[in-house]
Amino acid sequence: MKKLSHLLLLILFLSTTVCLQSCRQKDQKEQKISKEAIKKRSIKDWNKTIPGSFNDKQELFFDTLQIASFLEQYPQLTEYKGSIAKFYSGRNFAYAWYSKSGLIEQAGNLADRVKNLPEEGITKPIPYITQLDSMLYLKSAKKPDLNLELMLTAQYFVFAKLAWQGMDAAISKKTQWFLPRKKFSYEEYLDSLVKTPGKFAGIGVAPVYRQYELLKGFLLKYKALEEKEKWPAIIADQKSYKPGDSSPVIPQIKTRLFKLEDFKGDTTNILYDDELLQAMKQFQERHGLVADGAIGKGTLNELNVPLNTRIRQLLVNMERSRWLPVEVHTDYLAVNIPEFKLHVYHADSLLWSCNVVVGQSVHKTVIFAGDMKYVVFSPFWNVPPSIVKNEVLPDMRRNPNYLRDHQMEITGREGGLPVIRQKPGPKNSLGQVKFLFPNSYNIYLHDTPSKTLFNESSRAFSHGCIRVGEPAKLANFLLRNAKGWDEEKIKEAMNSGKEKYITLKEKVPVFIAYFTAFTDRNNLLNFRKDIYDRDKPLADMLLKKD
Repeated sequence: MKKLSHLLLLILFLSTTVCLQSCRQKDQKEQKISKEAIKKRSIKDWNKTIPGSFNDKQELFFDTLQIASFLEQYPQLTEYKGSIAKFYSGRNFAYAWYSKSGLIEQAGNLADRVKNLPEEGITKPIPYITQLDSMLYLKSAKKPDLNLELMLTAQYFVFAKLAWQGMDAAISKKTQWFLPRKKFSYEEYLDSLVKTPGKFAGIGVAPVYRQYELLKGFLLKYKALEEKEKWPAIIADQKSYKPGDSSPVIPQIKTRLFKLEDFKGDTTNILYDDELLQAMKQFQERHGLVADGAIGKGTLNELNVPLNTRIRQLLVNMERSRWLPVEVHTDYLAVNIPEFKLHVYHADSLLWSCNVVVGQSVHKTVIFAGDMKYVVFSPFWNVPPSIVKNEVLPDMRRNPNYLRDHQMEITGREGGLPVIRQKPGPKNSLGQVKFLFPNSYNIYLHDTPSKTLFNESSRAFSHGCIRVGEPAKLANFLLRNAKGWDEEKIKEAMNSGKEKYITLKEKVPVFIAYFTAFTDRNNLLNFRKDIYDRDKPLADMLLKKD
């Protein structure tokens, strides 16, 4: 009887064990199915996360309380506590950097990227990088080390914040950057990185706006130039240089252009030849100058900009790239203020560009985003109160016929000032069409009767709104799928003299950004003048020593 009781207990124990193992396997199977479901999702817009799947086996586990214990040892990593906990909670606190065979290859890839953060334009010291090196050096071939496991995960989040996320939103707002910051789950992205060894080694696409990686490549080139070149100023011996001229200064210019990868010919020849002409035009275009090949004071000034100044520009604009959406999968418009350009995109493919006029330094165009909602043909211009007070009223006192001469009329009074609007017509300051994306800054895109300003190399002339060089083309683009709005109908509406609102069936995102360094569609590095003095404050914060 006693033996029978022991036998029953043994059977019950084995049954319970099998049941627990079965439950564990079922949980793991369900988790695997869940990860496969995540894996099949696609990114529909910029604020969706990049899915991935981690180590499916999840054979090694630890206690959640051990995260707190780890952070007590390494308090500088405490700010990443939430991300670390969220990441491991999603995988039932299974080890990420170990398999049964030992430390996985991706651990070394991560450590290399963290140690080489200066290549990402990051100058801040990384917490506990020495400890990470020591842990990796002393690691056992197979035995898991929880401190190393958690250190690797914490360092991933350090890297993600510095290299991909960028400075806090409070900093971007302080620099008057009101574009929405990207939303991204770095916890989920870690899954895809660990699954693909080469990805974190630098082979994969980083979760940052594409300009980031392009500028990063040029940053490395400029740093290499700074290390080996003195970069003395080129002093002119005549007012300007043009094709056919000879001068001992010409070889200096050719050499400078060779180092900047614009010129590929003989750098010793003192003649301004055709090879130099083509190189100079490319250089001028890359710097927003009139690309006529004439080497005058403005061009020489750009040639003489110190390498360190260019490096600071690259760092600043890499940081701005960290803030932007990773991708936009719809039609959208992008205005780059220092470039004085409007770019029209379809799903991140550039369709066309045109010149724009932006706000003067005293009437800065705001850096923000909105959704294009209306096209207004033959618009009235409701003159802003500030312009009424500071410009129109003084002109009315000097010229009693000012309103009539400018096709304006008073429609009422408000705040002690007359409410004035300008009638549709050829003299209207908004031209024949305006494009509205409602916003609190009262900024919009519009046509203008002052066409000659688009020929200037620097085009900061407006009161803040953006004048478009090719308004009819933009109207055709926005209404190309609208029934009844062909090119002829649009032309007729623009010249009708009667205001007409058209509501777009689908809103079109508009991004008004500020980049003084960027790469163009030919992968050429461009620099522009910092017309609103936005670069220096950000550079100072980026390079500030903690």
